[in-house]
Amino acid sequence: MGRLFIEYLEGDIFVCKSCSTHLAKRAELTSKAFQGSTGKAYLFNKCVNVSVGVLEDRFLTTGLHTVGDIYCNSCSTVIGWKYEAAFEESQKYKVGKFILEKSLISSIYV
Repeated sequence: MGRLFIEYLEGDIFVCKSCSTHLAKRAELTSKAFQGSTGKAYLFNKCVNVSVGVLEDRFLTTGLHTVGDIYCNSCSTVIGWKYEAAFEESQKYKVGKFILEKSLISSIYV
């Protein structure tokens, strides 16, 4: 299968709750006002150590989007999704950004 490459982040970060793999810097957090399938969710500009799954069109709270679930590279837990396309002009700011579900991540403040 090959060797797993994991990127380590410094400072205040968010990690996978299952395996503590580093996922995002606090500085990349854009909004805490999102809803995921397990409750509250956060929008990030950038995430590391994740893989994007199969893309699909989903009707979310704010309309139709093309998204792909994101998986932790270490433990393969689904931790959120990535926006790949938005069909409404007002939602295009989300394209290329990541949703991490609050219940599936933990924060580490240094």
